[in-house]
Amino acid sequence: MRDVPGRRMMLNGNEIYFEESGTGDTWVVFESGTGAGRTHWDRVVPLLGDIAHTVAYDRAGRGRSGSPAEPQTIDDMAATLVALVQALAPERLILVGHSMGGLIVRRAAETLSPVGLVLVDPTAESAPNYDNWAPTAKMTDRILAVQQVLSHVPPLMRILTASYGRKFPADTYTTMLAEDFAPAGLATSRHEIAAVAAAIDEFRRRPPEPPKSGVIVISAIHAARYQARNLDLMREYQRRYADQIGAHYEDADSEHIIPAEQPEQVAAAVRRLVNARTSQEQ
Repeated sequence: MRDVPGRRMMLNGNEIYFEESGTGDTWVVFESGTGAGRTHWDRVVPLLGDIAHTVAYDRAGRGRSGSPAEPQTIDDMAATLVALVQALAPERLILVGHSMGGLIVRRAAETLSPVGLVLVDPTAESAPNYDNWAPTAKMTDRILAVQQVLSHVPPLMRILTASYGRKFPADTYTTMLAEDFAPAGLATSRHEIAAVAAAIDEFRRRPPEPPKSGVIVISAIHAARYQARNLDLMREYQRRYADQIGAHYEDADSEHIIPAEQPEQVAAAVRRLVNARTSQEQ
C-alpha cells in the first residue's frame, strides 16, 4: 500500500480526504473520472512539485473519504470541489479533470474562476453517442454489479484489473485494489455512472458557462476495444468544445487513462498554464 500523508475536512456534510504536495503560489486541484480517486494522479503529481502546490482528493464515498447520506449528483460533486477549494483558499487555482471529472470541474469553475483548466479526455456531453446513453449506462451498471460481487475474491479482481497494474506503480495499484476495486468502491462507481447519465441532459439544457481562463483539452487517440466504436465521435466533440471556447486542443498517444499513460503530457499542460499566468503578472 502507498504511504502518503493526507488530511480530512468536513465539507457539505461529508468527510473528505485529500493529499497535498509541492510548493508555489499556484494550486493545482485534480478531479478524477468515474471509479477513481486521489491515486489516479500518482504519476502526474510528482512532476509538478517544483512549480505548484498540488491537491488530489477522494470524492464522497471513494477511498478514504466518508460515505454520503445519498448518492451524489454531478452538481453535488462540483459543490464539494468548490467547498474544498474555498476552504484551502489558494491564491491562484488550476483545475485538472479527467473524463467525468471534466464535467465536475467545468461546473465548479463557474463559482471558482480558476486561472486555468486542463480537461483530460473529458466527457463530451453534446456528442451524439449520448443521445440515448441510458442502455449503455444500464449495461455498465450490470458489469460493475458483477465486479462488485467478484471483488470479494481479490485474486479475481487482480485478473480483471490487470491493465491498471501495468499502468500504475505497484503501491498505487495495491491501494486501488483495496479502495476503488473493493465492494464499497465499486458501489460508488455505480452511483457515479448513474450521475453521469443524469447529468447529460442537465448539461445540455444548462451548459456550464465558458471558463474565463486558459483551457487545454487533451484527447486520447486510442481506445480499448469496448470504447473504440465511439472514439472518433468523442474526439470530434472534444475538439468542437475546444474550438467553441477558444481552448488549446491536443492529441495524446494514449487510451483513455491518459494520467497513467502520458503523465508528462498532463504535467506539461499544467506547466504551460502556470507559466502563462506568471508571465501575465510580471
